[in-house]
Amino acid sequence: MPKFVTIGYGDRDGYDRTKGPVRDAAHAHDEELIKAGALMGIAESPIQVRNHGAESINVSHGSFMTSELPVAGFAVIEAADLQAAIEMVSFTPCAVAYGVVEVWPLKEAP
Repeated sequence: MPKFVTIGYGDRDGYDRTKGPVRDAAHAHDEELIKAGALMGIAESPIQVRNHGAESINVSHGSFMTSELPVAGFAVIEAADLQAAIEMVSFTPCAVAYGVVEVWPLKEAP
């Protein structure tokens, strides 16, 4: 079955202004995704790693990408197709609490 990497973006303000029952349903939905085999986690502070020319490892703190909302979490899900993956993430906390979820189709490495 195809795999998808999802990135959830959201902030506390959007979460707090979302009605409690909607948030509760979104967290219950996450639990169902986890029970179905999704690998899901909350984002912590990122580290950038570079090793240009395989000559010297350089590590720096902070995000490489920028967005108007902070990254809240990641998941790897399996779905029949892209449309099914979109449906799966459309009821997660970031999607319902004024954030956004990116869905990235994951091709297997050759």
